[in-house]
Amino acid sequence: MKKMIKIWVSGILALSLHSQVLVAQKIDEERMTRDIEVAENVLATLIKHEVSPDKRYIGIDVNGRYQEGYGVTFRIPGDYAMPMAFSISGNGVTVRSGTYYYSDDQAPVIVNGIGEVKTTKPNPPAKEKEDDGYKLKEKVKEKRRVVNDSLRDEFNNRMIKASKDFILDYGDLISQLGPNERIVVTNQDEPGRSWYFRGQRTHISVEGTKADVVAFKQGKATREQTLAKLKVVNTETVEVKEPDLELLSSIINRLYRPDLSKTYFGENNIYYERLKDYGVIYYMRVYSSSEDRDFKRFSMPTQGLEDMDQATRNKKVKELYPQFEREFKENILEYGRTLKTLGDEEVLVFNISLTKCEGCGIPSTLELGIKGSVLKDLNMGKIDKAAGMAKFSVKKGPVQ
Repeated sequence: MKKMIKIWVSGILALSLHSQVLVAQKIDEERMTRDIEVAENVLATLIKHEVSPDKRYIGIDVNGRYQEGYGVTFRIPGDYAMPMAFSISGNGVTVRSGTYYYSDDQAPVIVNGIGEVKTTKPNPPAKEKEDDGYKLKEKVKEKRRVVNDSLRDEFNNRMIKASKDFILDYGDLISQLGPNERIVVTNQDEPGRSWYFRGQRTHISVEGTKADVVAFKQGKATREQTLAKLKVVNTETVEVKEPDLELLSSIINRLYRPDLSKTYFGENNIYYERLKDYGVIYYMRVYSSSEDRDFKRFSMPTQGLEDMDQATRNKKVKELYPQFEREFKENILEYGRTLKTLGDEEVLVFNISLTKCEGCGIPSTLELGIKGSVLKDLNMGKIDKAAGMAKFSVKKGPVQ
């Protein structure tokens, strides 16, 4: 009897403590908004100082968003926004960036302020200018490419340094973050905003946890130790079409057409990026219904339902979400194994913008990631599907 009482009391205490934790984790949204806005300003200032000490470059736009259970993500400009402008006159090349210059016989050099460099060779006679015109244009094109690459690399390195300093020195400004919640700085846009941007660009992400920041601030870890714990991704898109990547895109497109999908559906809108030494990210948007705007009625082709009102439609959309997430993971395991060019340490990621459903309580976005080694082990029979399902990393966007 005494043993039963002890167990009962212990259960009450555990429940009480659990309730206290839940109360403690309740977020003051007004305070969170204020903290994020202050942190946005701090990060923008650090980037400005790092990228342009002479303050010539001031167009920094930082946007932060909190996601309960995950943390705060700050989105910064990509390298397409780096401060750079060229002007060409005669046989001299001027690079106005505030940080770089080059000449005919020099590699790109980092300088402070705006540099203007003339070629060291004397101007040729007029008759030679016409003959050398084509060669000069080709030289200028090549130098543009070299300087563009150097500019991009240096710009990104400075962005990363500013992001690291921000997380370590100012990450605790977000006062309500839980110990295991993250502080992330990335140059990737929100899903759905720039999926179809073509051309080479860089993928940057710097991530730390609130617990590591607090440990550093309390003197329990050195700066070097804390920096080493930050997760840093710095890679670039690879403009090479690989048949297996195209094949997986085609397979997923087909699986999520209205006639095959049992949940949400897409419209042949999958786009992917191959990232050097990182893996591949597929981007797609899924829908749940079509709307007759004149009569505010909905139809859901995957369910064979028509003439639905908003409330009925929303209820069904919410019911389908768990099934959608589970089946999408299963499809990644089943068909992701077809990727032959994905390395063991590389990742396969699907970044999905979900159907709109205000007030439904489903996330606005879903990101599913899995390592190439898991897909390989599954394909070789070293693990079963259940083990594979447990290996996914899952990131969910703000709740609708």
